[in-house]
Amino acid sequence: MLFVGALLVWAVTLPFDRNGRILHLYSCFWAQLYFYVNPLWHLKVDGREHLPWKGAAVLVSNHESLGDILVLFGLYRPFKWVSKASNFNLPLIGWNMRFNRYVPLVRGDKASIAKMMAQCEYWLSRGVPILMFPEGTRSSDGNVKPFKDGAFVLAMKQRCPVIPVVLTGTARTLPKHGLVLDTTARCHVQVMPPVDPSAFEDVPALREHVRNLIISEKARIEAQTRDASGA
Repeated sequence: MLFVGALLVWAVTLPFDRNGRILHLYSCFWAQLYFYVNPLWHLKVDGREHLPWKGAAVLVSNHESLGDILVLFGLYRPFKWVSKASNFNLPLIGWNMRFNRYVPLVRGDKASIAKMMAQCEYWLSRGVPILMFPEGTRSSDGNVKPFKDGAFVLAMKQRCPVIPVVLTGTARTLPKHGLVLDTTARCHVQVMPPVDPSAFEDVPALREHVRNLIISEKARIEAQTRDASGA
């Protein structure tokens, strides 16, 4: 039923919504239904005011589980995902990703990476934000892995801000190599203020600055959560 709804939204809005913002927001609602109907899953989103409704931006987030996808749809702001190409072949969900014109990527494939970068540049040039996981793959232990350059190359080339997004608690939804959904989860999304790439000399400096911001904020939130649980 939800896919049929997406198909109808796509067909009705395509003539006047060439960037697919309305269909994306419908997809946000679709993903958030998993939280709305599950009383044991809780999601808190802070800092949403840092996200643009219009205008180029590169959103970068740490990556803990497949549940990150559901959680980040809770941002309820227009953006294009960069996602594994294999996800686009999934029944219903993958088809909806194609309708949304999200950006596929085959990790390690140079031709695919070049095509992905070109598609991201296209969307940014149209004032549509993109969202990437700069770690490239999910973390198996919750620690933030080294970042790849792609997101930061795009931000510098397009002269648009990088917006760090910090996820905590999502590993309990569906961890890497996990087979079942956890019964309870308290997920938190913290959107941090935009980072201006023009303040940095090169891509590595920008990349490491953003990574350190995410690591520090993630540690702060997790410590706060532990203290609250102990209390």
